Amino acid sequence: MFPFFFDPTFILLVPALLLAFWAQSRVKTAYAKYSGVYARNGSTGRDVARKLLDSFGLSDVPVNKIQGNLTDHYDPRDKTLSLSTDVYSSSSIAAIGIAAHEVGHAIQHKKNYVPLTLRNSVVPVVGLGSSMAFPLFFIGLLFRGQFLMDAGIVLFLGVIVFHLITLPVEFDASSRALTLLDSTGILAPDEILGARSVLRAAALTYVAAAVMAFAQLARLLILRGMFGGDD
Repeated sequence: MFPFFFDPTFILLVPALLLAFWAQSRVKTAYAKYSGVYARNGSTGRDVARKLLDSFGLSDVPVNKIQGNLTDHYDPRDKTLSLSTDVYSSSSIAAIGIAAHEVGHAIQHKKNYVPLTLRNSVVPVVGLGSSMAFPLFFIGLLFRGQFLMDAGIVLFLGVIVFHLITLPVEFDASSRALTLLDSTGILAPDEILGARSVLRAAALTYVAAAVMAFAQLARLLILRGMFGGDD
């Protein structure tokens, strides 16, 4: 048996890894470019988030500043929108696009957007499943135990479901953000192009994560077929 840390199925991960590296490169390039291009209206990420939230009756959603780089997120559990330091205080096109994207998630939450509701409901299960899937599978692989391998694969299917649900959630939030920035006039048409470039690059990272998850699943299934003995 090949040791699990060096088996031929690792080749399946290579294209997914290359896609992930490329997606991260696109994000860094787009963010760096448009972090240096400032919106003509002078609004900061915090200003834009506050204005858009208030316009949708979400004045109860606070806009917080948090540490880190691109750590921006909306938390539906306590209805808080958090922006990283650079995004919170910057009037760059990149910052405004990211802030509007997070507002898109808050709007999804208010409107009970089904994919977001589904994602929120599966998060606890996926967290448990993702931490247990590989240990169970490889213990089963080591001892030729079909049940444990199958249990690991079933748990990992939850991760696949999570990634599939995440894609429409993220794409929809970006679409809402660009529509709002255009309709409210926060960004001019030429500035919208920059925000779109940043958000599209960010969306690629979710695509890459989904591709990686499918590659991992294929790997588990192949190993299951190669080494799955009788219990």
